[in-house]
Amino acid sequence: MYKFKGKEYPCCASLTMGLIGGKWKTVILYHLMVGGTLRYNELRKEMPTVTERTLSLQLKTLEEDGIVKRKVYTSKPPLKVEYSLTDFGKTLIPVVQSIADWGDFAIKEKQGVVV
Repeated sequence: MYKFKGKEYPCCASLTMGLIGGKWKTVILYHLMVGGTLRYNELRKEMPTVTERTLSLQLKTLEEDGIVKRKVYTSKPPLKVEYSLTDFGKTLIPVVQSIADWGDFAIKEKQGVVV
């Protein structure tokens, strides 16, 4: 058994998928990997089908797990919030890149349609 932040996982792959699995977490990480630091609305534009609630919850979870950092600028209105990968989050870049590369391969191999 593996323990991470109070949760137990049966294997290391389960731990990894627990942190970055699901429909949106890897997509968020991909856009932060490619785009660097992004504001909330910039992320929303990259993922037009995600709901605001889901994006907020996923960002919050990634932040709690130490993968994404949130920086709030309050010096002058309007409030500005930026998201970026932490140093710990940057260690996931090869994993996310491999997932993206495999997606490209699958499209080409199975002659899928790129939208």
